[in-house]
Amino acid sequence: MNLKNKVVIITGASSGIGLATAEALAKKGANLVLGARRFVDLCTIAQDLEKNYSIKAIAMATDVTQSESCKLLIQQAITTFGRIDVLINNAGISMRALFNEVDLEVIRKVMDVNFWGTVYCTKYALPSLLLNGGTLVGISSIAGFQGLPGRSGYSASKFAMQGLLEAIRLENIHTNLQVLIACPGFTASNIRKVALDQSGLPTGESGREEQSMMSSEEVANQIILAIENRKREIILTGQGKLVVLLRKFFPKFVDKMVYKTFEKENNSVVR
Repeated sequence: MNLKNKVVIITGASSGIGLATAEALAKKGANLVLGARRFVDLCTIAQDLEKNYSIKAIAMATDVTQSESCKLLIQQAITTFGRIDVLINNAGISMRALFNEVDLEVIRKVMDVNFWGTVYCTKYALPSLLLNGGTLVGISSIAGFQGLPGRSGYSASKFAMQGLLEAIRLENIHTNLQVLIACPGFTASNIRKVALDQSGLPTGESGREEQSMMSSEEVANQIILAIENRKREIILTGQGKLVVLLRKFFPKFVDKMVYKTFEKENNSVVR
């Protein structure tokens, strides 16, 4: 896919991977529809992208947990540009708490953002994507392949997202729809600092060493390359690829390896 003049919707576009992807796509000449709750920041981002890259970018205040908000995001894209070529379901939230101790509302909130946000946006965008032989993207995680301790709700949401997208891919096997599931590893972004604790409050800290992780820009470039080459799945770290491969043959070993990794986190909830 040549992304110049294509119309791309990105949710969660005000920071992290979403923001980095928006800028990388603008460099490619794509026109952008940016959705996030932080509308003032989003407007500034859209204006800067238009000025710096001579593309068209619009900002939409979007709460992906609300079906109607997602519908308005998609409708605005079609009203403005007449089409949708790529939908990137990037909006996401994480958590750090043991299932035995977590408030159930935390699980519900994570599912509402990560899974239902993908359901709503995809439902409303799919007719235009099918019409244009477009690309449907879900930003998932290794947590969509392997349950992670202290991330029960997050893991559940990513398993659900991947199941949804795989089913949509099969339902449209005779169409020209591309469905891409992108699984970054640990990425240096704000998602861990706003991860919810057992009572639903932001933790305000990262449990991992940020400097050793992939940057949001690196992740964005890999996602765009996969879109251009119409890939169906990418796992962006060697560690992630190893986990996915080994769990097929040595699941108990992988369980122990994953547990030990999370046990070593700063202020780990795994004990």
